[in-house]
Amino acid sequence: MTVPVAPAAAPVRALAVYDGSGIDGGLYHRVVGWADAAPYWLDELVRTWSALGLGLFAVLMAVAWWRARGAGPAAMARVLASPLIVVAAYAVNSVFKGVVEEVRPCAQLGVRGTLEACPGMGDWSFPSNHTVVAVAAAAALWCADRRLGAIAAVAAVLMGASRVWVGVHYPHDVLVGAVVGVLVAVPLALAAGWAAPLVDRARGGALRPFLGAGAAAPAPGGVPLESQRR
Repeated sequence: MTVPVAPAAAPVRALAVYDGSGIDGGLYHRVVGWADAAPYWLDELVRTWSALGLGLFAVLMAVAWWRARGAGPAAMARVLASPLIVVAAYAVNSVFKGVVEEVRPCAQLGVRGTLEACPGMGDWSFPSNHTVVAVAAAAALWCADRRLGAIAAVAAVLMGASRVWVGVHYPHDVLVGAVVGVLVAVPLALAAGWAAPLVDRARGGALRPFLGAGAAAPAPGGVPLESQRR
């Protein structure tokens, strides 16, 4: 008697979304190989920075606010806007991620033993959220305070590099994330300077302890009045 055989089910694609490995999968493998061969202390340092380093940008924003209490109103307006700018950059990037739906390299390439656990399907790779947040924060700070912005820029580069080192992003995820962060943050930070009159007005009221007195007004000869009194 012939036993009827059910038709074979069509193979289900395990990865039915975008595969970015053809762009720089080889470079990703090389970086992950460097991480595998690196000393334990270095890997732990990079892994910890990758997981917790975004907190540094919040600290830098707090320092920028303190410094801006003695600066002009435009600088204070940009500092106060910087957290909102970071949120806006993150929101734009989240939409971008949902449109592209690129599989994480560790999943697409079957890489095991990455320093950070490989995120599951649906947690897309392109562009890197960590990089977008870090670069947007650095760009916003640069527009308000060059010194702190330079520190934040170095930290942002290290954050982006760490995301490849720990194995959860391709290099192109980081590079495009940096572009998204700059393109969103810089125009918004510059536009935030238009709120300077509001800061100036608020400094004359109950918010003065929070906003500070601002920079000393220059005298007609270009020397601050405070200096002329000495």
